[in-house]
Amino acid sequence: MVNAVGRELPELIEGYGAVVPFAGAFATRPRLRRHGARTRILRPGEGKRRASLEDVFRRIPVTDGMTLSFHHHLRDGDGVVNAVLATAAALGLRDLTLAISSVFAVHAPLVEHIESGVVGGLDSDYIAGPVADAISRGVLVRPVILRTHGGRAGAIECGRLEIDVAFIAAPAADDYGNLNGVAGPSACGSLGYAFPDASCAEHVVAVTDHLVPYPLSPISIPQTRVDHVVDIESLGRRAGIASGTTRMTEDPVRLEIARTAATVIEAAGLIADGFSYQTGAGGTALAVTKFVRQMMEERGVVGSFALGGITAQLVEMLEAGLFRSLLDVQGFDLAAVASLAANSSHQEIGAGFYASPFSSGCAVDRLDCVILGATEVDVDFNVNVVTGSHGRIMGGSGGHSDAAAGARLAIVVANPPRGERSVVVDRVLTATTPGETVDVVVTEDGVAVNPRRWDLAGSLAAAGVAVRDIAELRSATIAAQAPEACARVVAVVEYRDGTVIDLVRQVR
Repeated sequence: MVNAVGRELPELIEGYGAVVPFAGAFATRPRLRRHGARTRILRPGEGKRRASLEDVFRRIPVTDGMTLSFHHHLRDGDGVVNAVLATAAALGLRDLTLAISSVFAVHAPLVEHIESGVVGGLDSDYIAGPVADAISRGVLVRPVILRTHGGRAGAIECGRLEIDVAFIAAPAADDYGNLNGVAGPSACGSLGYAFPDASCAEHVVAVTDHLVPYPLSPISIPQTRVDHVVDIESLGRRAGIASGTTRMTEDPVRLEIARTAATVIEAAGLIADGFSYQTGAGGTALAVTKFVRQMMEERGVVGSFALGGITAQLVEMLEAGLFRSLLDVQGFDLAAVASLAANSSHQEIGAGFYASPFSSGCAVDRLDCVILGATEVDVDFNVNVVTGSHGRIMGGSGGHSDAAAGARLAIVVANPPRGERSVVVDRVLTATTPGETVDVVVTEDGVAVNPRRWDLAGSLAAAGVAVRDIAELRSATIAAQAPEACARVVAVVEYRDGTVIDLVRQVR
């Protein structure tokens, strides 16, 4: 089969199942129903506090072949995944599947658990570090499933991804299972990516290092969804959970890319009252937000909301009255954590609310503009954020494809290439976000507008922005040679609707 971005796919992949090819960003509408866990009854006087993770494993009980889920709000400071897997290994469990919203370098011990057979499957939205390298080499028996943040939420809520036990890292909890992420020594802010897991998993385990008297306040995930509470010494390494600040780029080339991206937003007529906006926490993205803020201040514009991963920069804009609200599925720094705790206009949202396509409407669909990054972009505007030029996994869609599909204006800012590697190529190595949902690409060599958005080209020209054909940006640098790959599939890249947009094959 050949899908809508020209990728050749088999009808069946061993360890994954039947393949439904990507047919277009809005072409597939699965007929699904919301899924829920079986009800459980706790009698008066019965408690939920458990002595240890091992006690939880034995009470449930956790058995071979189960699917365990985790969220990634602790990022590179997370100690919960490693602690749970160490318990599974000590109990001799085998062939577990991990449904973890993102994998970081701190999760390197997972490689050993894969090699020993404790873990046999992985389902994630983003994978980096030693685990990504090992998967690229073919260490897993079954292909990894790479979803989007919205796709993961939808898959859980609709039963496509069934979770036996959800382990929720809770920076603060009481002994009856009320949880939040804004208190305690491991405070990380929003727990939004864990909301679908808490709602739909058969068993929910809260793991905390800050147990408080009942009732906890405020409550992010309620006691009605939590079955067990475990108090451990530490959830992880504080410095890796939330940094004090995120840094804006000082590189003059990247600053110029950011300034141009902000000019594109302005020329599109979006800097007006009610403006809604999402960007990441990278240095170039922060610089775009700086220029956008200046434009909003100059015009006296009050935006409706900023969305996604929240930074100190967005918190400052909220406090300055430039946005009416922040919708927070993940906090990126300490300022975001403090703001969520103190400001009622800073609202915690779940992953489904944020980006699930299997809902009555998600927040990304109300975005005016999103700023996105890219490993590479091709002449059809398809974007790769999964693999590097070497063919190894080094990331994942996260919310990339979700926000691009929902926003009125999706801008990809491509940082300067390293060495002779081109950012704009004839054909991306791994298609992640389809070109039909990308409107503008901004590089150091110029601006390209998707032919689907002919209306934008005229607006940009009127604003003095020189628009080039994307093929001209391709010819500005030398493309890296495509890596040699094996036939074996190590990862299946799903689009947000659950169809297959591309495959990652084992590197030689």
